[in-house]
Amino acid sequence: MPSRPDADPRSRPGLRSALFVPANRPERIPKALASGADAVIVDLEDAVAGAAKADARRALREALAALPQARVWVRVNAPESADFAADLALCGDLPGIVGLVIPKAETPESLIQAASLGQPLLPLIESAAGLAALAALSRVAGVERLSFGALDLSVDLGSEPDTEGGEMLLDQTRYQLVLHSRLAGLAPPLETVLPAFGDPARVERVARRAAGMGFGGMLCIHPAQIAPVHRGLAPSPDTLDWARRVMTAAAQGDDAAQVDGAMIDAPVVERARRLLARAAEHG
Repeated sequence: MPSRPDADPRSRPGLRSALFVPANRPERIPKALASGADAVIVDLEDAVAGAAKADARRALREALAALPQARVWVRVNAPESADFAADLALCGDLPGIVGLVIPKAETPESLIQAASLGQPLLPLIESAAGLAALAALSRVAGVERLSFGALDLSVDLGSEPDTEGGEMLLDQTRYQLVLHSRLAGLAPPLETVLPAFGDPARVERVARRAAGMGFGGMLCIHPAQIAPVHRGLAPSPDTLDWARRVMTAAAQGDDAAQVDGAMIDAPVVERARRLLARAAEHG
């Protein structure tokens, strides 16, 4: 399938925060929906033990029947698992499910199968095979944006998470996600989850760093992460002041316009425009 490099990823719907909630804890779904997250992902995969998968699907069906206005994404089980087909059958049958998260995405064929339901897809890159197939995965019709699972990917690559070397390797993954998202015309990717949810300052730093790399949002595992993620993704007041002054200078039509001692050219104006658009999106 041809790439879509001319599509503007910033025209896609914003998704700053996506909060996971276990499918086998359906009482948490209303709380997650009220948490302020931009999306709620009901998890049928890692959060549910193997023997409880069928019960989790049943619980999700009952929960959405009791919440007819609810709109959620679902993380199905991996395409190679015995539960993948049953998960897709469930998701195709429930109108409250508005998107699918595909873990351990490695082949276009599995994404094409999931995309046949007509819901947008968010593949998770969690293996060397997924990284190697990223160009093809990102071009499957129906893929809306990308993300990755740092822990699974680190295990598969043999790197150590939370070490300097391990983080350098994960940054290479982040670069690949941003690059292929742009080449395929996808929405900006989502940063992986941060297990340490009890440190809001760290959560905010991680979100700010991700935004600086071109990420549009972050996966969350606890409601306490949502506010610091939103703060970290939003442009700072000083940055917005700079952007406004750039746009004012550019509007004057002076080819020699300057702001803070720096010339204002087309890329600078475009950056300022995007910052102001991002601030408006963040309210």
